[in-house]
Amino acid sequence: MGVQFIGMIQPHEVSETFARKGSAVDPDYVRVFAQAHEHAGFDRILVPAHGTSPDNLLTVAYAALATRKIPFLLAHRPGLTAPTVAARQLATLDQYLGGRVAVHYITGGSDEDQQRDGDFLDHDQRYARTDEYLSVLRRVWTEEAPFDHQGAHYRIQGAWSEVKPLQKPYVPIYFGGASAPALQVAGKHADVYALWGESLAQAGDLVRRVRAEAAQHGRSIAFSISFRPILGATEEQAWAKAERILQDTRRLRNEQGYARGGAQQSEGARRLLSDAAQGDRVDERLWTAIARETGGRSNTTALVGTPEQVADALLKYYDLGITTFLIRGFDPLPDAIQYGRDLLPLVRAKVAERERLAAAQPVLKAA
Repeated sequence: MGVQFIGMIQPHEVSETFARKGSAVDPDYVRVFAQAHEHAGFDRILVPAHGTSPDNLLTVAYAALATRKIPFLLAHRPGLTAPTVAARQLATLDQYLGGRVAVHYITGGSDEDQQRDGDFLDHDQRYARTDEYLSVLRRVWTEEAPFDHQGAHYRIQGAWSEVKPLQKPYVPIYFGGASAPALQVAGKHADVYALWGESLAQAGDLVRRVRAEAAQHGRSIAFSISFRPILGATEEQAWAKAERILQDTRRLRNEQGYARGGAQQSEGARRLLSDAAQGDRVDERLWTAIARETGGRSNTTALVGTPEQVADALLKYYDLGITTFLIRGFDPLPDAIQYGRDLLPLVRAKVAERERLAAAQPVLKAA
């Protein structure tokens, strides 16, 4: 089964710990950042989407031209583009990139951010629309004859596309969202369900619930989880680095006029803050201070320690059935290089050894 690592690039250099450097689109930075991930041995690169950010589909296309073979994960917001149009765009991109694209569908946990693009549906309505959107999308990708669709959000007549994805049966579907409506959509459509960096107890519970939803549709599903690893030559150095990151985050937020906290509007944010309520350190390695400081925004929890300690922490999530890790640092480019040197090979070796021992168990029992 193995393990996969997803990194993340942005169209400019920015982090919780320092303000944006340069223009909103920095081609040189994107090129170097993408190439660093490929050189570091990542299996895929996420390009995120926000209501004010540069177009990420174009960023994926540019970064793919700057790399040789690493696949990409395009964040995509259902409902802002007609599903028939998006189906053709994504299939075309998949063809041009030689099957190097997957799509992470983000229904939107913030009314404010959705409304920037004119989307005024409420939370549950957005997930109902996503369900319908993904159903239409998959039909456009897989059906060989025109079809009509009549639903609550889309009315389509004679839908068909002459371009189909290179990957079969369709471009892989990643999906996130921890609310009840989100889990229903995930069970029905997702190939990979993505969690933020929660505690072992919360992550294990969510894995079981999503599996149960998928089973109702006769489907199996893979899992991804997101962390911000903070590595040090010693454990003490790693925790000292974490404290510096916290202080830099507080300083920058004060300079930019952000109040402490101000919880993000999503179930995922609520879950991160629930972990943070247990303290800054959960499950020994899970560090929640940045999640608390920023109101549970995005994947802001970290695993802190030496590469060996962080690798062992990741294996505990692997034991829950989570086989993909989306990792990025607070100093994004140097951290990606460090992960490739110190963390990724170590985790892969530990997973391979664990799988070797598991495969040998039936032989030992038979003997």
